[in-house]
Amino acid sequence: MSKILIVDDSPTQRQALINILKKNNFDIIIAEDGQQGVDMARSEMPDLILMDVVMPGLNGFQATRHIVNHETTKDIPVIMLTSKDQETDRVWAERQGAKDYIVKPANDKELLAKIATLLG
Repeated sequence: MSKILIVDDSPTQRQALINILKKNNFDIIIAEDGQQGVDMARSEMPDLILMDVVMPGLNGFQATRHIVNHETTKDIPVIMLTSKDQETDRVWAERQGAKDYIVKPANDKELLAKIATLLG
């Protein structure tokens, strides 16, 4: 069973993602902000991370950069999952090391397909 870390400050968004992922037999761990996401990525070593962008403190772009530039977490794929829908945001996410980008609200099939692609 693959372990997915959800990093999002919105309880509603976290619950929606938990519902989708649990129905598909993923093991879920939660972080409520970017710094907690970085810390949990290092301690829990998830198979994949779903990262919001707009969060207090360390935002998703910064947290992704910390994760992909750290020796122990550099191989964990990050999917940005955000309400930011501008092309510049997509490009910036890619430059920070994100492997994919989904605009909220996530379509269940699209989300699961992108997860399946990255988990191989």
